[in-house]
Amino acid sequence: MKNKGTLYLIPTPIGDTALEQTIPVQTIEVVRKLDYFIVENLRTARRFISKTGTSKEIDEIEFIVHDKHFDSRETGALLHPLLEGKDAGLLSEAGTPCIADPGGAVVAQAHEWGIKVVPLSGPNAIILALMASGFNGQAFRFHGYLPIPENEAVQSLKSLEQQSFNTGETQIFIETPFRNNAMIERIIKHCKADTLLCVAAAISTSNEKIITLPVVAWQTKQFNFHKVPAVFLIWSANKNVFQKKRKKYKR
Repeated sequence: MKNKGTLYLIPTPIGDTALEQTIPVQTIEVVRKLDYFIVENLRTARRFISKTGTSKEIDEIEFIVHDKHFDSRETGALLHPLLEGKDAGLLSEAGTPCIADPGGAVVAQAHEWGIKVVPLSGPNAIILALMASGFNGQAFRFHGYLPIPENEAVQSLKSLEQQSFNTGETQIFIETPFRNNAMIERIIKHCKADTLLCVAAAISTSNEKIITLPVVAWQTKQFNFHKVPAVFLIWSANKNVFQKKRKKYKR
């Protein structure tokens, strides 16, 4: 019986950033030895592999696209080569695979079939944004995209704000880049004046901008995050709740 291959979860740069700035050497070395990749976006995947300096011809490498439109009933077919002993890399379009990314279904199937899964180091916009926000990093929740309809989006925002107040948790979410400014305006209009909002945009690129201010300060601040990948974090903690949690964590 053949040994099964390994599924490597490979982070890619966020934005047009030099590889060596955000991708560890060990991750690049793994990429160079692989010739089978399951990718979210073919164009960005090919460009990333080329930048690693692989000795393989790019046209000799096999790329299979697994994006949000992929038929979930076909997920197992992507892993058949690993059952035959071939190693594979799973690539997100940008950043870390399986976080706000469709790759999670592939990993779930790999575990079901007893295929070894190895996560590799690299950039993750959500964690980097949390690190830089100044908010509670002991307890936080990531919500992905909020609803698009205005009334549902407002309801979600108010719910996250109240949840943060009650629990001390940082609430994290993302938005389609062309709706970033509208999201900030919505937060300004509907969240409390003393709620803290952090916008972390273009993370790990030369245009990186991370700003944390109370909502009341955002009301008079000029901003433009149109079409820039961004992460939003809000924190509206009941200070008594937060102080109790800090004492608990320090024990």
